[in-house]
Amino acid sequence: MISRAGRFDPRSFKPEHFRWAFTDKVVTVTLARPEKKNPLTFASYDELTDTFRRLAHTPEVKAVVLTGAEGNFCSGGDVHEIIGPLTAMSMPELLAFTRMTGDLVKAMRAAPQVVVAAVDGVCAGAGAILAMASDLRLATTRAKTAFLFTRVGLAGCDMGACAILPRIIGQGRAAELLYTGRTMSAEEGFAWGFYNRLVDPDRLLDEARELARTLADGPSFAHQMTKRQLDQEWAMSIETAIESEAQAQAICMQTKDFVRAYEAFAAKRKPQFEGD
Repeated sequence: MISRAGRFDPRSFKPEHFRWAFTDKVVTVTLARPEKKNPLTFASYDELTDTFRRLAHTPEVKAVVLTGAEGNFCSGGDVHEIIGPLTAMSMPELLAFTRMTGDLVKAMRAAPQVVVAAVDGVCAGAGAILAMASDLRLATTRAKTAFLFTRVGLAGCDMGACAILPRIIGQGRAAELLYTGRTMSAEEGFAWGFYNRLVDPDRLLDEARELARTLADGPSFAHQMTKRQLDQEWAMSIETAIESEAQAQAICMQTKDFVRAYEAFAAKRKPQFEGD
């Protein structure tokens, strides 16, 4: 729900195309079409993008967990509701669609909150992109991740994959996955740095929420600055990056959280961060 002042209220928000839960400063977004392994549709793309954009103006939310219902993360674009209609579209319509899907990644990267993906089972196509676009990724050993665009006659360069994936797992490994469309096992994903941690299936959501809550309880303004710099410095020289980080860190040193941390250290107690 959006208030009269234009504020997004995470407590009363009721999305149409995914589940939403807000507890202890952490939002859990659950893709919930389990009968089809939680695929995306035109409408869910649009609502997810709009939601992540709104989170940029929602200071109550400090972290986000993104997951899927009933043993799978996301199977990508729905074959009948997206893939089929695309075959009948004109070039301008197709470009509008591909730009729209990329907008979801842009919105996730622009959202100031750290996004933690909790991945189980199928994580394919656009689903793999959603995991890739998250800031941190936890998975079970059952996770099967595939950037399978070439399997349907498309290029691997979809929704930023050729820019982001090599930065996570390296150019050679990314090239193999994007050319072949083969499945990356959970063990490979962990060894290559795609997944930060492998956990038991019955602990996946709890551990993702615990990680998100730990971040939410930390210096959230500083976390936002870290996320922004991680993105912006991709296109910077080392000299520019060092100067940019100097400015960012000086800004963080003006926060009350920085003072709280010093005072807590001096008093030999744990700091209580408030994100200001």
